Amino acid sequence: MAMFVAQTEGKLKDVETFQRFVAGAEVNVSVGVSRLGHEIEYITQLGQDPFGEYISDFLKQESVGTNYLQYNENFPTGFQLKNKDSKNDPEVVYFRKGSAASQLTREVLAKIDFSDVDVFHVTGIFMALNDETFQLTKELILKAKKAGSFITFDPNLRPVLWGSQEKMVARINEIASLCDFVLPGIGEGFILTGYTEPEQIAQFYLDLGAHGVIIKKGPNGAFAMWQEQDGIHTLDAPGFRLAEVVDTVGAGDGFAVGVITSILENLSMPDLLQRANAIGAIQVSHISDNENLPTPERLADFIKDHTQEGATA
Repeated sequence: MAMFVAQTEGKLKDVETFQRFVAGAEVNVSVGVSRLGHEIEYITQLGQDPFGEYISDFLKQESVGTNYLQYNENFPTGFQLKNKDSKNDPEVVYFRKGSAASQLTREVLAKIDFSDVDVFHVTGIFMALNDETFQLTKELILKAKKAGSFITFDPNLRPVLWGSQEKMVARINEIASLCDFVLPGIGEGFILTGYTEPEQIAQFYLDLGAHGVIIKKGPNGAFAMWQEQDGIHTLDAPGFRLAEVVDTVGAGDGFAVGVITSILENLSMPDLLQRANAIGAIQVSHISDNENLPTPERLADFIKDHTQEGATA
């Protein structure tokens, strides 16, 4: 989506000037993975309109692959408004109902070749738009699994899109059961499983069929539980200390970037959690959803310059 961020504090109805960005969880992840030097393709549908052209140009500038980008002249590109609030999470209003992305059809399945895809990343947002996008998400995952791709899933809960919490929980957990790594936030884990402890949430998803679970705990870092040939392992890694948190939107997407690129680079779990926590921390220090995503050099400098306690197994 296009995103317009208020330039002054206050309610959206009172704001007169905005700055334009490109937003969306999947876009954020795509940009982050590309900036860390990996090839990535982004699957979406845009309207045949100025917002669509803007997003397409942005993806190309960020070296995000557009081979699976489609246009639809009958439906518009979605957009959102976000206010500026230094004391609370920002107010975000979406204009995405009936968007071109929500009208993406199963025809895209035939166009996608997963034979050389190492990791396929999915969020719970696109699948929440309607029954067709849910089925398309499921079929894409099954096709990726058949081709041998490693599948990561960020539930990224958007209750307003689902209609009911019962439907959201059932469908999110159905998709999670098909994926290799599930990446819920600690609050999302409670909504989806009824458990409050990271170990309980992680075990819930391992029992469903996931091979690993990484739970985001915000400033408190992350907890991982995963299966290897010699059994189940756990690791708790604290977060990075920051002088100021500017905007929490996009932190989970940055975390996912750390997980995905670590898998691509065959990093150990301690290094994976350190990278994911670091990129999440970098994200909350800037108001844009993806402008602050780091290059390898900036990521290394951030980790070097910020104190992190040792992880405990």
